[in-house]
Amino acid sequence: DVSPVVAGLIGATVLVVSVSVTVFVWTCCHQQAEKKHKTPPYKFIHMLKGISIYPETLSNKKKINRIRRDKNGTAREPGRGNPAAAAESGLAGADKAAAGPSAAPRVDQLPIKVDYGDELSPDPSLTPGGSKTSSPSSPGDDVLLGELTFSVDYNFPKKALVVTIQEAHGLPVMDEHTQSSDPYIKMTILPDKRHRVKTRVLRKTLEPVFDETFTFYGIPYSQLQDLVLHFLVLSFDRFSRDDVIGEVMVPLAGVDPSTGKVQLTREILKRNIQKCISRGELQVSLSYQPVAQRMTVVVLKARHLPKMDITGLSDPYVKVNVYYGRKRIAKKKTHVKKCTLNPVFNESFIYDIPADLLPDISIEFLVIDFDRTTKNEVVGRLILGAHSVTAAGAEHWREVCDSPRKPVAKWHGLSEY
Repeated sequence: DVSPVVAGLIGATVLVVSVSVTVFVWTCCHQQAEKKHKTPPYKFIHMLKGISIYPETLSNKKKINRIRRDKNGTAREPGRGNPAAAAESGLAGADKAAAGPSAAPRVDQLPIKVDYGDELSPDPSLTPGGSKTSSPSSPGDDVLLGELTFSVDYNFPKKALVVTIQEAHGLPVMDEHTQSSDPYIKMTILPDKRHRVKTRVLRKTLEPVFDETFTFYGIPYSQLQDLVLHFLVLSFDRFSRDDVIGEVMVPLAGVDPSTGKVQLTREILKRNIQKCISRGELQVSLSYQPVAQRMTVVVLKARHLPKMDITGLSDPYVKVNVYYGRKRIAKKKTHVKKCTLNPVFNESFIYDIPADLLPDISIEFLVIDFDRTTKNEVVGRLILGAHSVTAAGAEHWREVCDSPRKPVAKWHGLSEY
């Protein structure tokens, strides 16, 4: 027999626990439902089933049948065909190359790995500051870079711009060994450059069929007339910098997706290397100790960096990569400076470098905007040493080598990445 008081306490306890569990379960379900229906601003959804859009994250080859365009120019129905095999991840003894233009004459470029944030996330970034010179498939003729076919649509209920990169044809040969190319496409919405995506790599084809759809949320229809779609067509290179085939610029002022999907085909043009905006400046100091055989690198400060956040500011930090020839032998990075366009770092790094290796050493500085929720974005790039593409960078390195034990500090303009 249980007394009424004890029975009442037991009943009250059971009731309280039951109500608490019910409220907790209901709250979790409600939050989960809100997450599913919430439209994320400044995000994109990649609609390709089960395949990451970043070729460097693919770890195995996928043997899928490839549809090629007939030699007589017979048109293919858009949206048909299987994608080609994706790129393998990782490099043996060398870091992965990134793609991009060069504002200087052709030199041996450094391989640039795309892990901007190390433990955070890779990059995207849109383009590095150098690329190899592309050659036409038939010398003596005009360079024909092919055409790109894509479509533009707008989702009014979700305020989302939908872009489908369908296919390209007539691409030039970028790999003389295989007489083919490994094309992929990077796309950016200008002028803000906040939306950056890229397709997977299609191996050994001049007629790639991508069929990849990207949905960009948080874009009001009234702003479409002010936007420009920028497509950068590249060819993946396993052991060096990716080749830039060309680019396509499409102002949305002449496109009206309000009545439905708009199908477009544009000629791929040669990359315009003219810089449209300043990437800011970086001040660094270098000194070499020949007895200890050590190079001291001091990242001092930066100024006039471009605005990378919607707040009009940035959260910059600097990643320092040391290359011997084409191989990266060391990497370090500074702390993040919050909410500033003129950060002061004053951080030094010491590298053991034998004197006889100095002629083949290059030091790369990547100024990167840290972002907690999305990918870290490269603001600009500077190279000093053997692979410097500017006269100021080569002069700075020469002064360091000619003046041992003396710190040499200089300002350098950052190039587009």
